[in-house]
Amino acid sequence: MGEHDQDGGAGPAPLTTAEARKVTAGLREALDDVRRSVAVLAARVLAAHAARAWIPLGHGSWTAYCGVEFGISRAQAYRLLDVAHALAAIHGAVAAGPETSRARDTTPGIAAALDYGLSQRALIAVSGRTDAVVEIITRRLATLACSGLQALDDPTVRAVVRQAVCDVRTTPTLPPAEPPTDPALTALRTVVDDLAATAHALGELMLDVAPAYLSDTDAADVLAPLCEAIGEDLEAGLAARRYALSGDRRALDGTVL
Repeated sequence: MGEHDQDGGAGPAPLTTAEARKVTAGLREALDDVRRSVAVLAARVLAAHAARAWIPLGHGSWTAYCGVEFGISRAQAYRLLDVAHALAAIHGAVAAGPETSRARDTTPGIAAALDYGLSQRALIAVSGRTDAVVEIITRRLATLACSGLQALDDPTVRAVVRQAVCDVRTTPTLPPAEPPTDPALTALRTVVDDLAATAHALGELMLDVAPAYLSDTDAADVLAPLCEAIGEDLEAGLAARRYALSGDRRALDGTVL
């Protein structure tokens, strides 16, 4: 017999719906606290590093300060800075974007402003590619603002930020391409670049009609009449929309390119 069978007791009594909702709400609150703590930590790391807090305490460097005061390794000390700088760059992109109606009911200040529900793992993963994250966030917020079909409230901004981080994490970093020596290849690359630029412009038009928060399936329903009216293939229109959202030319494979 198993360990749970030896005492002869049954398992815990099933929860009622109300009790299950209460337990779930408590778990959700705990998860939110964990995510929020990343923002608080990042804000305090930035403040301590900017103030060079290690000097008055007699430490020779940031890493020595972190090792003595907090018992963390040199690598961990630098990861803290990576997280803080990545989150600050993301916040800068949001703050510089269109006016929003975001109203936060948490404690005001940088920690609250930096809370996008991102984990340390996610922020470390994009810490070397914050320019790409910032570019995507800036472009998508501007597109949504221009569409006028959705208010840039807090949940929308959080969704845009988290999706941008996810997109950059899952897009491999490509090595820089060496300039071609073959004139024909140079001309071909120019044609491809022109096609991509045209597709991006088409994608922005598609986003005006079917904003970023719509899935491909819902966007297809909205875009079908437009594509028919302008003589554009619907699949090509959807691919261009995905390209305008992601900036990744692979979205055009099999359609425009």
